[in-house]
Amino acid sequence: MTAKDKPFYVKFEVPDDLVPKILELVQTARETGGKVRKGVNETTKSVERGEALFVVIAEDVNPPEIVAHLPLLCDDKGVPYAYVPSKEELGKAAGIEVPASSVAVIDAGQAKSLLEALVEKVNEIRGSGQTE
Repeated sequence: MTAKDKPFYVKFEVPDDLVPKILELVQTARETGGKVRKGVNETTKSVERGEALFVVIAEDVNPPEIVAHLPLLCDDKGVPYAYVPSKEELGKAAGIEVPASSVAVIDAGQAKSLLEALVEKVNEIRGSGQTE
């Protein structure tokens, strides 16, 4: 999927090699005593309350308006975020049987160093002008 094919809420391109690391962060945080909020409502609340450390948004959400507010809200609250291509994969990483349109990492558990590396990489991508 090229940048032109992406939904309007996708503000920057996440390199394909970064997607597995993002999903690993969600899964590791969940499995190692961390805390993950699943779904757009829980994600929105955690960002608004200042609890979210990192937000992951699926690119295949339909209708896209469901998650369109999240990048703006994250930017406003200073919460780093990234995209993954599939809500099914995001749901699996979050430990649920259904797709997840978005996930917020509240506590990274044993994935703290992975979280820090991803935040740095996302900031680097966004700062390099790879935004739309």
